[in-house]
Amino acid sequence: MQQFLLIFIVALVFSVVGTPLARRWALANGVVDAPNARKVHQEPVPLLGGAAIYLAFVVTLLILGGRQEIRQLIGILVGATFVSVVGVVDDVRGLRPAFKLLAQIAAACVLPLSGLSVKLFPIEVLNVLLTVLWTVGVTNALNLLDNMDGLSGGIAAIGAAHFVLLAAINGQFLVGALGAALLGACIGFLRYNFNPASIFMGDTGALFIGFILAALGIKLRFLGNTYVVTWMVPVVVLLLPIFDTSLVFISRLRRGKNPLTTPGKDHISHRLVALGFTRREAVLICWLAASSVGMLSVFLTQAHFAEAYTVGLALLAGFCYGIWWFERHVPTGK
Repeated sequence: MQQFLLIFIVALVFSVVGTPLARRWALANGVVDAPNARKVHQEPVPLLGGAAIYLAFVVTLLILGGRQEIRQLIGILVGATFVSVVGVVDDVRGLRPAFKLLAQIAAACVLPLSGLSVKLFPIEVLNVLLTVLWTVGVTNALNLLDNMDGLSGGIAAIGAAHFVLLAAINGQFLVGALGAALLGACIGFLRYNFNPASIFMGDTGALFIGFILAALGIKLRFLGNTYVVTWMVPVVVLLLPIFDTSLVFISRLRRGKNPLTTPGKDHISHRLVALGFTRREAVLICWLAASSVGMLSVFLTQAHFAEAYTVGLALLAGFCYGIWWFERHVPTGK
């Protein structure tokens, strides 16, 4: 645990120092997010905060990460670096959604090639397909969630903190090291990204963070319990971004819109603002919700089959009710 704490502190320092430098570079080169009808900010805000998150994460791991399970570590870093580079290009020049999706699929395929995949089914090809689906899904969920100051970075920090805790309990050094580095990098970035934000992470950061969180969820193992139960743990840790993405997809499909390419203020954060909360309050409510359901993941690691699936069914019922309630009472954030 002391090693994880050291990794967290070093990544935090690198992020706190590096984020203003990334902001200065983005402003000097015109890499900014201009306001428009679907954005909540009123002035151009520099992008590329994700570059500071990426560098803080990678440099910290190169210094303190150790060399355990090096093949899987390289696979995670290669895939995450690839989607981050795609994010940089998208932030600077713009890319078509279809190309970004294909790039994410290609990056996700690196994980099984490095020996890291889901182990839920007896047929390996099904495990590989689920690995790619999970990785692309979580990567996009964090990217879609990046729609309000401090939201995606805070949710990522909460998810990373839970992965560090679970790794420490179960003796998983690689998960703990990656989680601690991501936690420090995200919290350092939030110093400048919380409302009112002076810099955004952009796709550079959102795609990178989503990929890392997806990989941590796959890598996490619980030798004291059956996989029939513990597969739920990473899903619960990341339940809020999964809920937000599901809400947006269902809402846009109901309105006859393309869920992948249609922008809009129909995320949970926008709907909370439409209900009368301030933007800060909406973000804090999302943080609280993510923390609350995330703590259930610790219980699930020790739960028996009946206990785990009782909790799982209760969460599923709340998940479905939440989508129905928002669609009925706040169909969009306008």
